[in-house]
Amino acid sequence: MAPTLLVLAAGMGSRYGGLKQIDPVGPSGEALLDYAVFDAIRAGFGRVVFVIRREFEDAFRSSVASKFSGRIAFECVFQSTDDLPGGCAVPAGRERPWGTGHAVWCARAALDGPFAAINADDFYGAGSFSRLRGFLEGARGPRFALVGFRLADTLSEGGTVSRGVCRQRDGLLLSISEERAIGRTDVGPGGRFSGEEIVSMNCWGFTPAVFPGLEAGLREFLAANAADPGAEFYLPAAVSALVRDGAASVEVLPGGDAWFGITHRDDRARVAAAIAALVRQGAYPSRLFA
Repeated sequence: MAPTLLVLAAGMGSRYGGLKQIDPVGPSGEALLDYAVFDAIRAGFGRVVFVIRREFEDAFRSSVASKFSGRIAFECVFQSTDDLPGGCAVPAGRERPWGTGHAVWCARAALDGPFAAINADDFYGAGSFSRLRGFLEGARGPRFALVGFRLADTLSEGGTVSRGVCRQRDGLLLSISEERAIGRTDVGPGGRFSGEEIVSMNCWGFTPAVFPGLEAGLREFLAANAADPGAEFYLPAAVSALVRDGAASVEVLPGGDAWFGITHRDDRARVAAAIAALVRQGAYPSRLFA
């Protein structure tokens, strides 16, 4: 069975100031998630599931439906604050989504086989999807994969970023630590980081065996953080905890391709220029879904 691509597109984009998930950056109005779907189709994925927020369902469907219809099967599922494990309640006043770990868990009913999980607002490159497709062909049980990228290649010109810095040994993930407020001056000689560190950009390969672990982690998170209106259950931290507890193993796959994404609005022009360069090189057609 061909694997499924799970696209996390429910983020609010507070630093960006809009729905960056569907903001056009390609020469014919393509969004970054269009390139991900295009690359996934080329790599042999058979289906796409989008995790979105119900309040922008109409805008999202009108943006994607006409492009993907007839090319790959797709459906939308919703990340909502009240979709929680049994016995857990939404704290009063909570409006913010619960984070990327919760977003993946919200798609549990739509995924019964191996799948890749990615952010909607990141560009991972065709090689990342090919590597994940190869890994997922033989994936069984709690054996997962992460495509890692070099920290220095994932920074923003528009401001600081948060990154999940990976520790690994012999190609296997040991842990991921969330490092916040990383700017260009923090990387290189005299900085906090060398720039060669491998980071998680939420480009994962999973089997359905991840869902019980995510649910257990979500319960623990809610018990400890429910009163914090800004706390989020991040996917890298959730998977890192599974590795720490011996409940999963994660193979770190090399990124290889250039990564770029949109965190701040100032990133948009740089991303559009990078896409245009790839089109000129012949890596992508000028119109993805003609």
